Amino acid sequence: MPQPTDEEVVETAAEAAEGLIFARFKQSRVKDFDVTVTFEDGVLDVDVYVNAPDDADDAEAVAEEAALTAQEAVDELFAAADADADADEE
Repeated sequence: MPQPTDEEVVETAAEAAEGLIFARFKQSRVKDFDVTVTFEDGVLDVDVYVNAPDDADDAEAVAEEAALTAQEAVDELFAAADADADADEE
């Protein structure tokens, strides 16, 4: 498997972050959210904003966790590509 494209990296990160947000909060209760992902020159930047229900006091923690989850998903994407490349060399 070749290295992931920049587009694949951005999509993977965004999907992982969004998935985490909606695993923590019901979609109908989230007032607004924004996941911004950039991947340039091998540097991943993930910014997550969540406007959660009024009774949710952990929206900031969920946003931070979503950003970390996005980074982990991208790490796994590259690890899978590297593992496939190593297997092809054998």
